[in-house]
Parts: sequence; C-alpha cells; structure tokens
Amino acid sequence: MTYNRDNRSLFVLPSTQDHIQGVLNAAVVFVMYGDYECFQSANVYRLIKVAGQQLKLEFGENNLGFIFRHFPQKQIHPHAQRAAEAAEAAAVQGQFWQMHEILFIHQQELGNGYLVEYANRLGLDISQFLQDLSKGAYVNLINADIEGGLRSGVKAAPALFINGIRYLDRWTVEQIMAAIVAAND
Repeated sequence: MTYNRDNRSLFVLPSTQDHIQGVLNAAVVFVMYGDYECFQSANVYRLIKVAGQQLKLEFGENNLGFIFRHFPQKQIHPHAQRAAEAAEAAAVQGQFWQMHEILFIHQQELGNGYLVEYANRLGLDISQFLQDLSKGAYVNLINADIEGGLRSGVKAAPALFINGIRYLDRWTVEQIMAAIVAAND
C-alpha cells in the first residue's frame, strides 16, 4: 500500500460537524474530499460503497464510517460549487445523503434548474432551498472543507483518507480493501 505520511495525514479530524454515514468512532473511517462534477469522484464514491458493503459483512455494521467533504474544483468544473451548496441546503432539511446520491448520479446535469428539480424530487421546501442558495448560505462551510483539504495536502478531487492517512494507491475495490486491512494492523 502506498501511503504518503509526509504531511499527508488528515488535518481536520472527523467530528460530528461532518456528514457521516455509519459511526464516527468506527474501526475504519473513510474521509473523502470530492467534487460532484468530477467523474473520478463519483467512481471513487461508488467504489467506497461497494467496499463498505463488504466491510459490513467482515467487520460488522458499527465498524465503518464514511465522511464526505466538499472539494469543488471551480476552475475546471463550473457547476461543482453550486452543487455542493445544493447538498448543504438539502442537509439542513435532513436530506444530505439523498441529494449527494442524486448529484453523483446526474453529475452531467448540475445547472440551477436541475438542482431545483432534484430538491423538488426529494420533497424539500423549495422556497427555503432557493433562499439558501441565493444567499450563499453555505459558501463558508464549503470553503472550510476546501481549506481543511488543502492543509491535508489535497490538491485535487478525489482524495481519500483511511483512518486519517492519505490513500494514494490504485482505485479498485481490492486495493481499497487491502488498504483498510493495513490501516487496521
């Protein structure tokens, strides 16, 4: 496994402020910095979901945590920032992970009209959703994720940390599973 331990550990430790699936104090905690418009971010998220299913069988339901943090690459993905804001607006209404899934599934359709359509599909309060987006209510939160990523050595999405150590190997389920086993040893 290739881990870069030179200034490549997670600077901002997992906390209750994060969006987490699973358990915060799990034996295995993934932290992913991602961009909703980035094809590779969507692929890595799917790989982690598959690995997570295998891990639940191996380690049990309460020994896995997955945290997603925003790292929109605005210079190459013009809709990534607004998509991250839409995910946060959905989070306030208890629908972060549902919006997260939709954004990755429809990452070629992230214009404002689509974001409203997705919010409507989730049954969100559209007035509140639009108000949050128009005020830029979550820009600072997203910028904090980006800053934490930069301080952890992230230069581009996707970036994955397993138990606080940057994962730099190949992006396959087998490689990720092997890294998890190594992280637990």
